Amino acid sequence: MRRVKSVRQILLCGGVASLWLISAAGVAVAADDSAPAASAPNSVQAALALGAKATQDLQDEKKKKEEEERLKGFGSDWQSWEPDNSVADIASLQRGLRDYAGYCRGCHSLKYMRYSRLAQDLQIPADQLQQYVLPAGAKASDYVTSPMPAADALTWFGKEPPDLSLMARARGTDYIYRLFTTYYSDPSKATGANNLQLPSVAMPAVLSTLEGVKAAVFKDGAFDHFVQVSPGALSHEEYLATVRDLVNFLDYVGEPAQVQRRSLGVKVVLFLLAFTALTYLLKREYWKNIH
Repeated sequence: MRRVKSVRQILLCGGVASLWLISAAGVAVAADDSAPAASAPNSVQAALALGAKATQDLQDEKKKKEEEERLKGFGSDWQSWEPDNSVADIASLQRGLRDYAGYCRGCHSLKYMRYSRLAQDLQIPADQLQQYVLPAGAKASDYVTSPMPAADALTWFGKEPPDLSLMARARGTDYIYRLFTTYYSDPSKATGANNLQLPSVAMPAVLSTLEGVKAAVFKDGAFDHFVQVSPGALSHEEYLATVRDLVNFLDYVGEPAQVQRRSLGVKVVLFLLAFTALTYLLKREYWKNIH
């Protein structure tokens, strides 16, 4: 009987304690009822927003540090750089035309290309061609020429800038890509810059405002790596994308019909394969009684 009474006392005490905790919680809730009901959700949303912003800031900082570390020394593999361009990418060709007109047309012509062909292949409306592409006084039927007189070019650069119509076919797209990505500061040159792909190049680093300025580090007389000296208007990846578009455009100019040629070539090969199969079956039909 004593044990039963003890158990009953314990249960009674536990129940009293539970009631006391429940009432205390109710008082606390009642005391907090004066606050707006939406404050808790708003607080949660604010906390989540702050957390997301902090995470994004950390990611941006990490990316910035990785970019800075990478630019401390890069380019040792420059001879393997490739543009991976595609002349079927119309948007890339349009950007390449824009950059050619802004940075190259002042010195380099495209004497085998008409503005009308550019508008047709690159899907440029006539009004935009007139407003953004054609020089003052030029017509759509004109060839793409440079306004620089040959005599001035000889005086300024020591040679006349080459026409770029067939440059991609003559040199290759890899060559042009590496030319625009391996300029480095060289105070001993008249232009203040030199180039790994074409040493003592006469052309200045016309894209340096986009890329920035980098120095070349040589060890034992051989190039080792680049070091970024000052940034340009674009990040490193953005600059590479810009050069890729320009190379893509020059690749198109070298053979404007290459996309159609490749498409037609596939169809011709498929036709020849089918015709060969039919010829073989016909041969078997004619010769089946002879063997």
